[in-house]
Amino acid sequence: MFRLHLALPALLLLLCLVGATPPQSAAPLTIAAASDLQYVMDSLLTIYRRQQPQQQVKVVYGSSGKFYQQLSHGAPFDIYFSADSNYPRKLYQQGLTASAPQRYATGRLVVWSKKLDPRPQGMNILLNPAIHKIAMANPAHAPYGQKAQEALQHYGLYDKLKPRLVLGENISQTAQYATTGAADAGILALSLARSPQLRRQGHYYLIPADAHTPLEQAYVVIKRAAGNPAAASFTAFISSASAKAALKRYGFE
Repeated sequence: MFRLHLALPALLLLLCLVGATPPQSAAPLTIAAASDLQYVMDSLLTIYRRQQPQQQVKVVYGSSGKFYQQLSHGAPFDIYFSADSNYPRKLYQQGLTASAPQRYATGRLVVWSKKLDPRPQGMNILLNPAIHKIAMANPAHAPYGQKAQEALQHYGLYDKLKPRLVLGENISQTAQYATTGAADAGILALSLARSPQLRRQGHYYLIPADAHTPLEQAYVVIKRAAGNPAAASFTAFISSASAKAALKRYGFE
């Protein structure tokens, strides 16, 4: 009895310490996101983290086509935000997703330059002799590059400008070429042109939507995240009014 009496305080202290141990944070949610989302995704994550402070989210930005190739070979992402709807649809058709793709926005294209203001002349600014190099995302795997090529063909400019095109790996690298002087102008995502960095450096002309087929953007939950409450929470957030408002601020329709 004497030994049990002495052990009780220690036992109670141990129980208190166990009860006071903070819960472990949820496993990080990994997202593959098209480069046009770089700035708006930062804004979205700020809002989301206020609502779900315990949830860690890791985002990797890159080319939609490159992400498609990686996910086709089992890359460890939970959610894939593409700059178009075709790549997510292909993953779904291959049985690699937990659900069907969901459209979250429609992207827009601009002609951006810090050398000349493209607004007065629109697309014809690209014919100006002062524009020696024009940055554009690679149409082979970047949806914004595919739509940029369509727009140039729509105005009969593609063949004339093809020797002057500088292809970026993705739309973010394309913007980097335009802002650093590697190109004199760029065909960029409106979401990047509206970022604080590019707004300070140059001007843009919004390419009419009818100059190319719609750039419908979609996300999909990858099969490995099936039943993952964090993935369900984040995708539900993307459909919320606050997320839609953030997307609209950056020019997504």
